[in-house]
Amino acid sequence: MLTAATRRRVAALRQPAPAARLARALWILWAIVVWNVVFDRVIVVAGRDYIAAAIRAQAAAATPLPNMDDWMQPAVRRGVWLASAAAGAIVATGLVSVRVAARRATNKRVTPCD
Repeated sequence: MLTAATRRRVAALRQPAPAARLARALWILWAIVVWNVVFDRVIVVAGRDYIAAAIRAQAAAATPLPNMDDWMQPAVRRGVWLASAAAGAIVATGLVSVRVAARRATNKRVTPCD
């Protein structure tokens, strides 16, 4: 059961300004999570590709093992760019959407129903 103080806090979040702040924070949080997921995925795939190349080189026995830095450094750069692009798109979309919604909420006129 909600107490009166909790109800007031929840009701305060329903006002346009606090709701917009909360929405902005959630969009930014989502962008941070997506950045981490995309970057991690690129690094994992590059690591798997390196392991596969090392296994192939070891099976051939005539070729030296590939240098891990030659595989992972480009993957880190690619991961940073892809993750930043994905997070940037989410932040831009979210902040523009919140701004539009906040303007509509403040410009909305309330008329009594007859």
